Amino acid sequence: MPQRAGRPLKVGLVLQTSIDSDGRIPPWNEIRAFAQHAEAVGFDSLWLPDHLSIDLGYLLGSSDKTRVGMWECWSILSSLASVTSRVELGPLVACTSFRNPALLAKMADTVDEISGGRLILGLGGGWNEPEYDAFGYPFDHRVSRFEEALQIIHALLRKGSVDFRGQYYEARNCELLPRGPRPGGPPILIGAREPRMCRLTAQYADYGNTMFIHQPESIAAARLSMDEACAKADRDPATLQRTAFMLIDQPGAYEGRLADQVRQFRSGRGASVTGTAEELAELFWAFAREGISHVQLWPEPGGMGAIDTLAPVLELLDRG
Repeated sequence: MPQRAGRPLKVGLVLQTSIDSDGRIPPWNEIRAFAQHAEAVGFDSLWLPDHLSIDLGYLLGSSDKTRVGMWECWSILSSLASVTSRVELGPLVACTSFRNPALLAKMADTVDEISGGRLILGLGGGWNEPEYDAFGYPFDHRVSRFEEALQIIHALLRKGSVDFRGQYYEARNCELLPRGPRPGGPPILIGAREPRMCRLTAQYADYGNTMFIHQPESIAAARLSMDEACAKADRDPATLQRTAFMLIDQPGAYEGRLADQVRQFRSGRGASVTGTAEELAELFWAFAREGISHVQLWPEPGGMGAIDTLAPVLELLDRG
């Protein structure tokens, strides 16, 4: 989707599809209302996490036995595609371990069709071992499995067919029919820090995403690693768009019965961004000057309040 005139970068919002600080999971009718309101106030994209369940003890390194849930990512994405008209949509990120990669390519092209070409296919190899165990997925050799899955997904989306047999996956004489609205399928986003994942991003992705980055001065090192990976892949680094995922704290953050757990989880991933609308707008301008073309914001708390609080930031960015 084209970028708004005057806006230095695209601004996306992670929607609440799991428990909030009060331990409540929003139902579909609320998620739909969040999405439509976010689109109306001017967000460029909406994003969903792809998890099946979360064990708080594993997440926080504690003995807490609480297991929390969330709605299935692709079911919500396909529904959002039919009740929005402008915003881009994507998983942040879809775990390739949870679905056969050829099927995942089929799902992505279908959601791209429903949305009229608004999907960004975020992909990752997964990390949360308890949900693998609970749902019966193998946890070993995740990056190797991810690499094979990427070869299948990329070929199907870009060329429409693949004939692949690997150690973990195979797709023999597989065709993607019918095709969605874009001849080469939706763009692929991969989150990467380590050299091997950077290499795969340089080989297969349209967007390179840096997770939990909150200050523009932290971008240079991540950019250098990705530039080096592009050089090794004989790719012009300028052809890889750079995006950043950040936590942002709003008024009323960390209230409710699970507030301590939410705070502990978020603080373990770096200091969240806070500030006035003017301060946040200037921060995003600084990210744009560092080459970031798209930011994804995960606010605490989420919901309507977060959308309304961030709306003035979007207005300031649009003024240039």
